[in-house]
Amino acid sequence: MQNFLSKRSKNVVKDGEDNPNNSTKHRDHLMIERSLFLRKGLLVLLTIALLSEDSSAQAPNLSLAPGVVVAHSPASSKQYIGSPSLAVLPNGNFVASHDFFGPNTTEHTSAVSRIYRSSDKGKTWRQISEIDGQFWSKLFVHQGKLYLFGTNRHHGNTIIRRSTEGGESWTSPTDAENGLLKEGEYHCAPVPFLVHDGRLWRAMEDAHGPPKVWGKRYSAFMMSIPLDADPMVAANWTSSNIMRYDSTYLDGNFGGWLEGNAVLGPDGQMWDVLRVDDRSTLEEKAAFVRISADGKTATFDRNADFRPFPGGSKKFTIRYDPKSKRYWTLSNYIPDHVKAANQGKSPASIRNTLALFSSSDLQTWDFHKTLLSHPEVTYHGFQYVDWLFSGKDILFLARTAYDDGLGGAYRGHDANFLTFHKIKNFRKK
Repeated sequence: MQNFLSKRSKNVVKDGEDNPNNSTKHRDHLMIERSLFLRKGLLVLLTIALLSEDSSAQAPNLSLAPGVVVAHSPASSKQYIGSPSLAVLPNGNFVASHDFFGPNTTEHTSAVSRIYRSSDKGKTWRQISEIDGQFWSKLFVHQGKLYLFGTNRHHGNTIIRRSTEGGESWTSPTDAENGLLKEGEYHCAPVPFLVHDGRLWRAMEDAHGPPKVWGKRYSAFMMSIPLDADPMVAANWTSSNIMRYDSTYLDGNFGGWLEGNAVLGPDGQMWDVLRVDDRSTLEEKAAFVRISADGKTATFDRNADFRPFPGGSKKFTIRYDPKSKRYWTLSNYIPDHVKAANQGKSPASIRNTLALFSSSDLQTWDFHKTLLSHPEVTYHGFQYVDWLFSGKDILFLARTAYDDGLGGAYRGHDANFLTFHKIKNFRKK
């Protein structure tokens, strides 16, 4: 366009100069013609620039992502999707939640979470509410009511909210009688609530520990409450002692434990089963912290209670299925060919494969099926999966980093999608 305009402008000037009968009126006419043409050219250039700007802000291609897209946040927003959580209401509606993390969010002051509902078994979703001051949270139904349990911000207070409208509105954690359970610095994730022996159990992490470095600051503990007590009242909850980070674990390679699961062992022992950070190897493991029957005492055997676990360096959920008499998990394990290609990397950074595993004893885990996978490691991930049994099926939500027609995710960890999936006839996989 620039060359064309320059050539056309020169022709206009030349016509005026070469005409031996040129007059002032003719020169004025030529100058007006040139001015109008240049103005038209500038309008064309401006239009092209605007079209180019529109193309850079084009709509995402949500069909590229696997499963059903519940929410999308492009990498350019610098607001990444975290903490997927799923619940099924007594009326059969599905409810989902996620929070936002990243440089353009308020995660460190008052985090934002969004709630979604599906009335057609997960085929379509719509946002029904947004909460200011909710992070790392788990939706769950207890005594027929919907709750949301987490923190108010990154390393914030432990809080719980209740909704009597299926997630459309929520209580505020104003004090110890209304959902403010622990003040201070705490850490958690959308991990399960477990019903056992007349109590509701839930794993947590204290984040006060020195040094205040990721992983090393986290101390494992268990919270529990009688089933007939009001979860909104702080005094109704019992907490175990906290198990501090110990730099001598795993021959000095222990980076921390976090995002624990309340799991009842085959012998009736209550465990807090935690993700383990060990960057010295791609052979992953979990930590099994023993919890007393009254929920007050936590203990750990450094020689026996680190156990091999597929995907153990990333967040996972373990649930027991009475019908198959097996424990099930969906985890970011690392296949052998991926290990071979990524020696020296931290196992926690490899999240491009999600698979279904089960165990009869919490010791040995059997691989059943790869659920989601992408050959590229850096920008793709299917992580922080929250899932539920649903008859013969498993329903799950994933924090998904994937292609979206806009350049994809910023990195595998910083997801741009919340996606919903179903595993049909999971026991036969």
